[in-house]
Amino acid sequence: GWIGGGNTGRNTTVVRSNYFYPESAAIYGLAHSLYKTLSKDLNYNVMFSARGILTLAHSEAAMETAARSVNAIQVNGIDCELFSVDDVRRVVPIYNFSADARFPVFGGTWQPSGGTARHDAVAWGYARAASRLGVDIIQNCEITDFIIEGGRCRGVVTSRGAIRAERTGMAVAGHSSVLAAKAGFRLPVNSYALQACVSEPVKPIIDTVVISPDTGVYVS
Repeated sequence: GWIGGGNTGRNTTVVRSNYFYPESAAIYGLAHSLYKTLSKDLNYNVMFSARGILTLAHSEAAMETAARSVNAIQVNGIDCELFSVDDVRRVVPIYNFSADARFPVFGGTWQPSGGTARHDAVAWGYARAASRLGVDIIQNCEITDFIIEGGRCRGVVTSRGAIRAERTGMAVAGHSSVLAAKAGFRLPVNSYALQACVSEPVKPIIDTVVISPDTGVYVS
């Protein structure tokens, strides 16, 4: 496909680092910090907006889990707060706070430094910067197999011909396990598509990111 035409252009655009485990917090925290100057570093406006991320809790049990998560996240050095119902109402007043709502709100967690970045702009910015450094980016070129000789990968087979190389890197996100199988080894991961659904243009009514774990929905 084209640059940004895969999962990169169909994700939720969310930039956050509010993760429970120290290992996750470390890598996501570093990535999050880089977004603050990414537009300048790439000389391309990625439209990063630190508008905050609200994760809703829809039950008392979820609130207990949220409190535990906030404590762990703060210990990891990441900004995160536990929100009451009134806090949620202040940030997202349009939500249905009725007690008989299908997904009632008991509170949630809030990362004020989280936000969004235009996924297409991030892809284009990286592509242009890489091209400037001498990287050849071939669009509309599908990887169909690997060239394995003597137990080593010597290149790839593509829809536009073979490309041979001493070393081959694989950075294909959700298709990692699929391509790994073609190379003859199994990754300990399963690939699931998590993609964005873009609505028709509407007047902005939510100026932050809202995550509802019980429904599996992100609104950004």
